[in-house]
Amino acid sequence: MRLTFLGTGTSVGVPTIGCRCKVCTSQDPYDKRLRASALFEDGDTRILIDCGPDFRQQMLRQEFKKIDAVLLTHVHYDHVGGLDDLRPFCAFGKIDIYADLATSERLRHSIPYCFGAHKYPGVPNIRLNVVVPHQSFSIKGTDVVPVQVMHDKLPILGYRIGNLMYITDMKTIPNGELKYFKGVKVLVVNALRFSPEHHSHLTVAQAVSFARNVCAEHTFFTHMGHDIGLHNEVNRTLPDDIKLAYDGQVIEFD
Repeated sequence: MRLTFLGTGTSVGVPTIGCRCKVCTSQDPYDKRLRASALFEDGDTRILIDCGPDFRQQMLRQEFKKIDAVLLTHVHYDHVGGLDDLRPFCAFGKIDIYADLATSERLRHSIPYCFGAHKYPGVPNIRLNVVVPHQSFSIKGTDVVPVQVMHDKLPILGYRIGNLMYITDMKTIPNGELKYFKGVKVLVVNALRFSPEHHSHLTVAQAVSFARNVCAEHTFFTHMGHDIGLHNEVNRTLPDDIKLAYDGQVIEFD
């Protein structure tokens, strides 16, 4: 199994338009972050996690192969804004989209041309599947378990795939959810910045604390803003088992 970080940035990406800070002007490719998304692969199974507005740019760097499914965490634009760009991948057949009820209903309003009874030629050939927390489903024999976290007051989904747990845009987690993290070896979780505290995202200290509660063997931070600091400098301050992810990073696990 492997996970490729397609993007590790926050909603505005890094560099941030108009900013001249040391991160936004850095020439280190590790400091350039597209909107958060990841690609899980196991054999010939390929699962995309979130499909933001940078999806086209991200996939130009990947081999052009079938995408079996897309897992959506929530409906915010930086996580769904690239769904129309799935069109080329529909040459391999219909793509299943998995999302909670609220996200599914909003997508039907925001991109209705994808779901009408009489679709015009060329629209993405996608099918919405509504999922609920804790009820597992299978994608080509790969089991996926949605979990619920809170993005401020908005319930959103994280996904467990085998020993991987992928969480983004979390601020808090409801009581009882941590039992679904048991045995996780690889944790991906959002860490916006060191300070100040944010109303809907974890800070680095909060993400480190959460990682310690999960007890994963390896934790990777994603959905990071420019104000988190320079990639290499920050990673030197973090524990050996907790690191900032970077765009294009590939991790392999059992």
